[in-house]
Amino acid sequence: MSEPKRLHPIAVLLNIIKSIKELVIPFLLVVVIPGKNEGIPGWIQPLVIAIIILFIIGNAFLQWLRFTYRMEEGEFRIESGVFVRKKRYIKYDRIHSIDISEGIVQRIFSLVKLNIETAGGSQADAVLSAIRKSDADRINAFISEEKNANNPSGKDKNEVADNAKSSSVFKQTLPQLFVMAATSGAVGVFLSGAIAFISQFDEMIPFERIFKDYEDFIEMGTIILTLFALVALLVVYVLATLSMVIKYASFTVIKTDEEIVISRGLLEKRQLTIPIHKIQGIRIMENLIRKPLGLATVYIEYAGGSMEDKESLSIMLFPLIRKKHLHEKILEILPVYETTTEMTPIPKRALSRYVFHKFLYLIPIIGALVWFFRPWGYLSLLLVPLAIFWAYMQYRDAGWNIEGDLLILSSRFFSKQTLIMQRSRIQSITYKKSWFQNRKELATISASVKSGITSRVGMVADVEEKDCLIIKSWYLPKKAVDSQ
Repeated sequence: MSEPKRLHPIAVLLNIIKSIKELVIPFLLVVVIPGKNEGIPGWIQPLVIAIIILFIIGNAFLQWLRFTYRMEEGEFRIESGVFVRKKRYIKYDRIHSIDISEGIVQRIFSLVKLNIETAGGSQADAVLSAIRKSDADRINAFISEEKNANNPSGKDKNEVADNAKSSSVFKQTLPQLFVMAATSGAVGVFLSGAIAFISQFDEMIPFERIFKDYEDFIEMGTIILTLFALVALLVVYVLATLSMVIKYASFTVIKTDEEIVISRGLLEKRQLTIPIHKIQGIRIMENLIRKPLGLATVYIEYAGGSMEDKESLSIMLFPLIRKKHLHEKILEILPVYETTTEMTPIPKRALSRYVFHKFLYLIPIIGALVWFFRPWGYLSLLLVPLAIFWAYMQYRDAGWNIEGDLLILSSRFFSKQTLIMQRSRIQSITYKKSWFQNRKELATISASVKSGITSRVGMVADVEEKDCLIIKSWYLPKKAVDSQ
């Protein structure tokens, strides 16, 4: 595969779409807001629009024409650039993951998009926006074969092929997807996104005229308005749920000896290949709705991903799984992270500190609401029992445990987070205590592992000080040995 190859010609269209996204705001200023400056001839605007369109099309074609890729001498090589020629060589053994996805445009033409990533960075190291599925599979298989051929274990190709046999480990059913989407909290993201989008065009949308036309409707009373708001929220909730179901439809996890392959999506299909040895930890999330139902979401923390692809920074391993089945599935797919997740709780004397921290922030808020919004401001006193309940939830879910080479840290802000880390993967452990903690012989312990381009930190506040010393002594000897 040493001959330089170009992307499919449909990549020109994808380049045009990408350029339009990047130039959408200045383009709207020219197209949507005409006539702001008097004295400018009317033919100027169409001319500017035509120039912009021609520039976008011409640049997209040249980008496609000047982009080539090939594989030779143990490297994946890309040459690109319209005016400045760029050459990027990626060694096979540096590749962390290969992400194959199918957007709407790619699916129409039976194509895929292939991302090649090494260590976490601001963007993928190689992006082939439009190639045939057979070519993507060939590239994926060729790189995997070359990496296995270069490993020091001395296995021959037949042994590698036998070991690479895959098995389906996990498949999310459609009913489970609906439960996952309905309990995900995606409605908040969906609603905030809609509000942010509308706010960008508040000067163009005639809100005053719209509200004036509906003054009579508004005067009909608060009951109708409340019903209208509830219906609107229900519509947003349904749309957010459906969008999540479509995004994670056909979610499947396939495991080989060396890799985990995660595929999902209905309109936009995506397949992500993750080398097992690059996985840094496992994160179990239980939000306020799922935890009472015995449900959880599991993520992989791994040294890969890119800033331009936010989803690649937080890989979902199990979108929704029952806690009672979690041990069995982790043992099947990642046995090195096998754990009972039984936790050592923090001491009872720490509860008062959790409650105190909530009141420290709550008292000024209640005081301001009561002062400025009397008598309705007194309703803010209802926040007091909620704050106490929240503090108790955080106290109850805080804990730690050590099982062999695994450190487990559990804490809660809104959702409960349990971070499972291998000792050899931990970047650092921090143990600190304030003057108030010192009086109660408590301390805060935190540990971090590589996750994407940054780190994932697990932290538990108000742990027994002697327990923090146990965790620290468990971690340091191993690091001392590794550094020699």
